[in-house]
Amino acid sequence: MRARLLPLLVILMAGTLLALGFPLAVSLAAGQQQRVVVDRIDDSARFAALAQLVIDAQGSGSTAAESRRETLQVELARYQELYGIRVGIFYRDDNDMARSPSWWQIPESGEGRRAFEEALAGRRSHDPPQVWPWQTHGRLLVVSPVVLDGDVVAVVATDSPTDLMRGRILQGWLLIAGGLAAAMLVAFGAALRLTSWVLKPVQTLDAAAHGIATGKMNSRVAAAGGPPELQRLARSFNEMADNVEEVLEQQRAFVADASHQLRNPLAALLLRIELLALELPEGNEEIASVRTEGKRLTQVLDDLLDLALAEHASAEISLTDIGALTAERVAAWRPYAQEKGVRLTETGRTAVTGWADPIALSSALDAVIDNALKFTPEGEQVEVSVAAEGRVVRVVVADRGPGLTEEELLRVGDRFWRSGRHQNIKGSGLGLSISRLLLAAGGGSLAYETNPPHGLRVTVSVPRTGPHGA
Repeated sequence: MRARLLPLLVILMAGTLLALGFPLAVSLAAGQQQRVVVDRIDDSARFAALAQLVIDAQGSGSTAAESRRETLQVELARYQELYGIRVGIFYRDDNDMARSPSWWQIPESGEGRRAFEEALAGRRSHDPPQVWPWQTHGRLLVVSPVVLDGDVVAVVATDSPTDLMRGRILQGWLLIAGGLAAAMLVAFGAALRLTSWVLKPVQTLDAAAHGIATGKMNSRVAAAGGPPELQRLARSFNEMADNVEEVLEQQRAFVADASHQLRNPLAALLLRIELLALELPEGNEEIASVRTEGKRLTQVLDDLLDLALAEHASAEISLTDIGALTAERVAAWRPYAQEKGVRLTETGRTAVTGWADPIALSSALDAVIDNALKFTPEGEQVEVSVAAEGRVVRVVVADRGPGLTEEELLRVGDRFWRSGRHQNIKGSGLGLSISRLLLAAGGGSLAYETNPPHGLRVTVSVPRTGPHGA
């Protein structure tokens, strides 16, 4: 969730900073250019005053006018030499009164020509187009009218290089970019803290929910910070988990108490049946049937008690030699297999370790091997193999019995479930359920699949990594 929430916050904050930074950068560039334009307008006003003196002198005599025009030309030349700015004063017919350098003229078209015509109309030049730092050949043309007795008689034009102005703009932009980068780092740190503050209770809640889902009913959400809503959710989750654990504990207690309390009446009932059988002829079928059902009921009660204990007990996990333990259980069941005429073989690795509860794993292997021998006909084979695959150790028990259909494979291991084809075979339908619970407490599992051409393959898996990564 952090991988989705953090980029979203960063993108939103980056968009906000850029939305503020771009107008600021444009405003800084416009301010720098406006300073240059105002300065050029001031210079143009001084040159316009000198041009008015030249025009006034033209009425009194050509010598005075020429002297003043030469003085104006010297001023323009010194100005151009000192600042590198082209400057000129032009009459309405585009002829020059004075200019520096001597070859410079008003452009014949474009923005410069339009500004010149506006000045001739008596309007001071509007702001020229913005010059940007990447316009290495950009120049700034500013024109002002020379007014005499209310009439525009000439135009003062300045054509300025923009290197210094573009340098100041670029420097300002770098400062803005540095400020935005610093703000972005601060915003990223704030977003990181915010997501951690918001998501920490969620992660704790997720871990607790996963623990309960895997059978650790004592998992709870520890008190932590975060928004008040998530704190309230954590408290509600703990209350729910307490109620669920209490209900499950009541169910376990009921199953255990019921199975325990029913054993005595059932034992008494079976004893009375035996006494009654003494009064009846030997070999009575009804009495034999009652005895069989009584024994089956006793087995069901014993399995129910084991199931309740398995659900309540905690696993004592340790590093176990799975190969040796499997070989021991195969050796223990081999006499029974020989009695049934079934070949019980062991293959695979003989020395491989994993983390498991030895007692729980032994019980699970006993249940699986018992089922395999029970359903395998005489003359067939049950193969037990041990293998290490990645992070797990697998013990596979493959039989050559009738097997199960695809629908039955989905239900195998459910409590009290037995295939309709196997109802006449001894069993309560709880053995695999108990084995699955015992294995799950230690991180193990049971899996079922078909064993072509016929039969069932049961895989018992236990982890090779300990609870703390050992």
